Amino acid sequence: MTRESASPSGLTAAERMIRRERWIIIAGLFVITFLSWAYVLSGAGTGMSTRAMTTFTFPPPARMGMAMDWSLSYAFIMLMMWWVMMIAMMTPSAAPLILLYGTAYRNEQKKGRLGAATAPTFAFLAGYLVAWLGFSVVAMSLQWLLERLGLVDSMMMWSTNRQLSAVLLIAAGLYQLSPWKNACLAHCRSPAAFLAEHFRPGAAGALRMGLLHGAYCLGCCWVLMALLFAGGIMNVVWIAGLAIFVLLEKVLPWGVVFSRISAAVFLALGLWLLLTP
Repeated sequence: MTRESASPSGLTAAERMIRRERWIIIAGLFVITFLSWAYVLSGAGTGMSTRAMTTFTFPPPARMGMAMDWSLSYAFIMLMMWWVMMIAMMTPSAAPLILLYGTAYRNEQKKGRLGAATAPTFAFLAGYLVAWLGFSVVAMSLQWLLERLGLVDSMMMWSTNRQLSAVLLIAAGLYQLSPWKNACLAHCRSPAAFLAEHFRPGAAGALRMGLLHGAYCLGCCWVLMALLFAGGIMNVVWIAGLAIFVLLEKVLPWGVVFSRISAAVFLALGLWLLLTP
């Protein structure tokens, strides 16, 4: 370190950046989440108002509409809508692990196991979001199919079929009780254990870890995200409600009990839709 590159406190610009890194990461996560929510609330490029596609009524109001022909550009808009929505919903619940990763990386540097450099935390985030991009491709394709079958309204983007909504709710309830859900939720609820088992140095290692954590998170939440077809893909009530649900399930000390209670609610609501006209 040269005198010219050092501050009066004796730290170089790089060292000062590293000390502020946690706040930079927090600010970055906040900006990403804020911009994603702003994009969703603006209509996500659909040309529709989210106010028009939002309702507290369940099942949503039925309306008869013709299925839209999807162009390549419209399919891309739908893909971006799903992906940005997933970023808005899932980034807050992933933030604790992302911040813990930065801390763990810093500790490894102090022990001399890693070189002095900023932690590749945003590479970790990129891997996590790529996993949800994969989900968004599947969700967008399923949306196209359900619209073709006349089960989802192409304008309001919510289910027009009580049986479809019932099946989605019952599937969500059963999955909440499944061992696959429990296994994935355990990984999401134990960030320290995840890092201890899967820690890898460097940007490539961070990207791989982000992908893996995204896969566990996807395994935990994919059926919950499918409920957007029942309540409305662009229904802000359901988007915000599911985002809060996922966050509580991961951070509450009694999150497993929370999952069991929610399973009963989903099953009861699904059976109600099936058994009532």
